Amino acid sequence: MWVLEQTTDVEPVPFNKGYFTVDLKFFFKITLDVFLGVGRPCQVEGLATFDKKVILFGSEGNAKVFESKYTYDSFDQQLWRKTNMPKAVVEVVDPICLSAKLVDIKDKCCSCDDEVDFSSVPECVCRVFDDALVMGGERKRVFVSIGLFSIVKIERNVQLLIPSYDFCVPQKECIASTDDNPCELFEKIKFPLDEFFPPAKEDCTFDTLSDLRKSCCD
Repeated sequence: MWVLEQTTDVEPVPFNKGYFTVDLKFFFKITLDVFLGVGRPCQVEGLATFDKKVILFGSEGNAKVFESKYTYDSFDQQLWRKTNMPKAVVEVVDPICLSAKLVDIKDKCCSCDDEVDFSSVPECVCRVFDDALVMGGERKRVFVSIGLFSIVKIERNVQLLIPSYDFCVPQKECIASTDDNPCELFEKIKFPLDEFFPPAKEDCTFDTLSDLRKSCCD
């Protein structure tokens, strides 16, 4: 059992600015071992679907975005206008089969619906199977309980304002070459922690340029 395809549809929630509904549809390919009496089982492939809807906050944005695609030695191609509406991202792992049950659709105890909508099955999903999918007229169906772990999130491009500061002159003396062990010399150098973790804006409140240089060179 594995996930063949997953489709998403993002729509804003009416009267709730900044919230969006994400409609998810999963398509699973399931392989079953069917026993027809005594002997080796016969493998049968089937298709299962699962629908899920979530509501997530994605903030607001009504800007229209225009982009161009660079073309060498020619005019840039103008791409179609789009909005900065958030996009849905779904991360999913391989599903787990919890149980399976063979049901006769003519049984009165069966609560299954005879009208199955196959119009929502993409063509790319149908091509995965060697044989054509049975779209109706079957006598028995297999109901499968599937355990699925997934992470659903919505993303959007945002503008970040990063402050820039003037350069600072280092005050530490340069260590000249010696006959010492290079590894021991390297261990004497202080680890540049600030180079990997730049200070936040609230930590960089300087009144004068001299204070800025002094702080950067400590």
